[in-house]
Amino acid sequence: MRAAEPCVTDQPNLSPETQAAQSLLSAAAVRERSHQLLQAGLEGRLKHFTVDLERLEPCAGEVVTTIRQAYPSLDIPFHARWRHFSAGGHDRWDAVMHGAPWEGAADMARSAFDLAIVSVLLDAGAGAQWRYEEGRTGESYIRSEGLAVASFDMFVSGAFSSRPEDPFRVDADVLMTLTADDLASGFQVSADNPLVGLEGRAALLNRLGRVVPTNPDIFGQVDDPRPGGLFDVIAATAENDEIKATSILEALLTHLGPIWPGRITLGGVDLGDTWRHPLIEAPDATRGLIPFHKLSQWLSYSLIEPLELAGFTVIDIDGLTGLPEYRNGGLFLDMGVITLKDPADAARAHAVDSQLVVEWRALTVALLDRIAEPIRTKLGFAAGDFPLAKVLEGGTWATGRRLAKEKRGDGSPPLSVISDGTVF
Repeated sequence: MRAAEPCVTDQPNLSPETQAAQSLLSAAAVRERSHQLLQAGLEGRLKHFTVDLERLEPCAGEVVTTIRQAYPSLDIPFHARWRHFSAGGHDRWDAVMHGAPWEGAADMARSAFDLAIVSVLLDAGAGAQWRYEEGRTGESYIRSEGLAVASFDMFVSGAFSSRPEDPFRVDADVLMTLTADDLASGFQVSADNPLVGLEGRAALLNRLGRVVPTNPDIFGQVDDPRPGGLFDVIAATAENDEIKATSILEALLTHLGPIWPGRITLGGVDLGDTWRHPLIEAPDATRGLIPFHKLSQWLSYSLIEPLELAGFTVIDIDGLTGLPEYRNGGLFLDMGVITLKDPADAARAHAVDSQLVVEWRALTVALLDRIAEPIRTKLGFAAGDFPLAKVLEGGTWATGRRLAKEKRGDGSPPLSVISDGTVF
């Protein structure tokens, strides 16, 4: 396998501003800056939240209760999109693997990458009203599971493929011309079954469709350019068949950066899921900026299993961070680990770039780091045997969902965020 490409930040011909921007394209930057805002919260300097670390222990207890109920053997898989593809106890991907015309493990991995990339990019919040009825089982699914099953059905039906003889792929020309109406049809959207952010989701896939064919050296090393071509790029970073999870994320942030809506750019770099907060300190042009890369990290977790099926070992999984989304964030709010300074904010809808939402997401990332250890202690695991990906799956995400259902009948999060379908 060829050697990994040098990191952009190691290239001396880049301007200081560009190098500073590239430093935000990492999980380490997400973690470090989120912990900055946690520290500000502990010092009472946040505008919207207070933090009570004494509530972390009972919060960990709730998570352990969820884990023992869902996984009594404590054999917990990683938090990944593949869990949702098995909604209702149906192993949908396994059925595909037994019927697909792949010639080898690499072909399978490219197809799995195609599916995971498109499905994760469609995995922003669904809203409380939408549901999807699966034809093959007659079962209905909502929220993340519903979005997963709907996108899976579109994939296996060939909706993203331009080759009738090979439905299990995603082709750029199809993505470029995909419309919101196409997604509405695939996701069974109607006036009585609304899905939030439909236009934003379609636009995101359109941008993916434009990025892929314009970078054939990245996405088309073996096949026609397709999202799954990233498998070959990431596989090339392997040393002794080991791939760092952080290398997965860095490849996604580097090569898929242009697909994100026009938000903040710095030094010509699209910073994606990066936002402003006045308390973020830095010695360069990134002062006041905090990245989260939620969907990219969710996708990184979801690409681990295809890489492993292809014969690689993925290491340094805890190099990624917990996901700053409303289930994990809702857990800490509902358990009183964090509290709104103005209770009336719970009744308002907040823009995703608002200081309140940025603080909520940063506190979520940092507190997931803090809660992992008491969870491991209660379960009797060392960190190496129980990575953050299992804490999330077991775990914090499921407990956040359970508490939301117990406290609010519709299972909605404790805060309402106005999203364009490309963040939460």
